Formats: sequence, C-alpha cells, structure tokens
Amino acid sequence: MDKLLFGTGGIPVRTEPRTYEKAFNDLLEMKLGCMELEFVHGVSMNAKTQSLVKQIREEKDLVLTAHAPYYINLNSAEEDKIEASVKRILDTARVTHACGGYSITFHAAFYMKQDKKQVYNQVKAKMIEIVETLKAENVQIWVRPELTGKASQWGDLDELIRISNEVEMVLPVIDFAHLHARTGGQWNTYDEFARVFERMGNEIGVHSLENFHAHIAGIEYTAKGERKHLELEESDLQYKDLMKAFKDFNVKGVIICESPNLEDDAMLMLKTYEAL
Repeated sequence: MDKLLFGTGGIPVRTEPRTYEKAFNDLLEMKLGCMELEFVHGVSMNAKTQSLVKQIREEKDLVLTAHAPYYINLNSAEEDKIEASVKRILDTARVTHACGGYSITFHAAFYMKQDKKQVYNQVKAKMIEIVETLKAENVQIWVRPELTGKASQWGDLDELIRISNEVEMVLPVIDFAHLHARTGGQWNTYDEFARVFERMGNEIGVHSLENFHAHIAGIEYTAKGERKHLELEESDLQYKDLMKAFKDFNVKGVIICESPNLEDDAMLMLKTYEAL
C-alpha cells in the first residue's frame, strides 16, 4: 500500500439502490478509498457478481477487504464445526481474491475455558492449514485474525503478533475499539496507540505498518468487554489521538469504519487525519 485509506464496513448506509456499483460511486463521491465486504451470515457471491465487482473495483481504483462469517471457532469442541470454520475462511479468501481484494479478516476462536497456550497451538495449526490450501490454489491475500473485544475470545495483541511471525500470509486486523473494550477502557491514549505501532514494527516488521488493516468505531463496554458499537463522538474513544498516531508512524493500508454511522464517521476520521 502507498497510503492510508478510509472506508466503510459494508455498503454505505446512504446507498440506494444497495448495489456494489452504486456503493463504489458513493464512496468516491465521499473521497473514501476502500470498503469491506460483509459476509456476515455466509459467503454467497456468484461468479458473475465476483467478476463485476472486480471490474468496477479496478475502474474506480478502490481497495476491497472482507469480513468472514461470524460463525467461526477454530477451537470448537466439535470437529465438524472446526472444519466448517476453516471452510468459511477459505471461501471468504477465494471470493475476495476473485474480486481483486486486499485482505480478509475473521474472529478466529474462543478459549472455551482452556489453557491459552493450548488454544494458541490449535489456532496456529488451523491457520497453517488454511494458508497452505490458499497457496496451493494460488490465492494470494492477507489472512488476518481480528483483535477481539472480549476476554473469552482468542485474539489479544500478543497472540496476533506471535501468529503473524509464525505463519506466512498472516497479519493482524487491529480493532482499536475492541482493544479498548477488551482491556476495560485502557489503550485509549496517544502513547498507547503508538505502542501498538511500535510493537508491530519492531516485532513483526515494517511491512506490517505498510500493509495495515484496522477497524475503528466508538464502543460501549462492560467489565467483560465489548457490548455494542457507537458513533465516534458518542463514545470515549480518543480517535483524534489515534489519527495522530497513524500519521506520526506513517502507517499505510486501510481503516474500516464499523460505527453505526458508517460513512459519516469514516469521513470524520479522514478529515481529522488530513488536517494533521
């Protein structure tokens, strides 16, 4: 990536009719440069639509990412659910690659009250399997477990940095709202945001800052973590300090807005970033 782009998690709220072509036109009008395909309940996009999306994406010079279905747990107690989770991740990668996409993300697993080391090893084994399958199919795309919003979910910052070092084609999606909620309101100052970028640059490598993928929203949380997303200015997330940290560390990649007010908050972040 050669710059930092801002976009929406799914088709913008204002888009009517709700087609990809209209969505991409709306994004360009708003000076937004990326969008995340939301395969929330399943990966359902036929080959004709994939080809159309790729063509329009190239014409508009937009970057696409994708969120895999929510029904994923690579640490399930049931083997068939693990295999179904692997398939959902693979299908997301295949379809997104066919659309000319940049990266995919997913919530990888739950701890299921097990030892964190044991769960890490399980997730790593399945991630290796996923990447080897994609490589064999010549599907070249970043595969990104997301930093999750509750302590019961696998995917804290340490785990994501480690797996990015140990498995090819893997980098994190840093969800700053989840990081804030997961830690009960921490990771919400300029110095803490800077520490994320410092750790990734030092422990994974500069390529992790030049191929970044972030989720940002306001968030409501409890002692157990994430409760629901909020608009940025209705939350306590210090997004202005976060934009300054992105600027100071010259981060390049995509920022996907997941607030209830998708495009307006994406534009708010863009304007804040550009004003620095």
